[in-house]
Amino acid sequence: MPRVWKFGSDVDTDQIVPGRYAPYMRPDADVGEAAFIEARPEFAQTAQPGDVIVAMDNFGCGSSREYAVEALKRRQVGAIIARGFARIFFRNALNLGIPLFTAPELVDALQDGDPVTLDLANSRVVRGEQVFSLPELPAFAREILAAGGIVPYVREHKRFPGEA
Repeated sequence: MPRVWKFGSDVDTDQIVPGRYAPYMRPDADVGEAAFIEARPEFAQTAQPGDVIVAMDNFGCGSSREYAVEALKRRQVGAIIARGFARIFFRNALNLGIPLFTAPELVDALQDGDPVTLDLANSRVVRGEQVFSLPELPAFAREILAAGGIVPYVREHKRFPGEA
């Protein structure tokens, strides 16, 4: 069963993937294996597909390293729920097909290690008998996520979301 990985505020992209683990520094290595390698080494070793990252404010701040998001995508993170996101990180994650939710009440309720079920189709997270609603994403975000990211969306539709 997927679990929660809880982080504090101001988790920057260098904590997600330190620069020395960048793909151009290690071209034959999977950047997913470096996710949180120094900040939470157990994440890189034990995170499972569908796990949910929960964080406080300003998640993904710092540089606009797309490979930090790519590492989380390769770890098959199910979603990221935070009090707030750095703008560029938010867009990079959406572009790569990772669902993001700004939901302070869930951040307060969910704890590190909680087993959860992420039910994106019904916009909810289930922990035991508790059901938490996720905020509804804008239509363009749902379209991008359904396609698997912005590149698959454009390939499929031959346009960007919102264009006629």
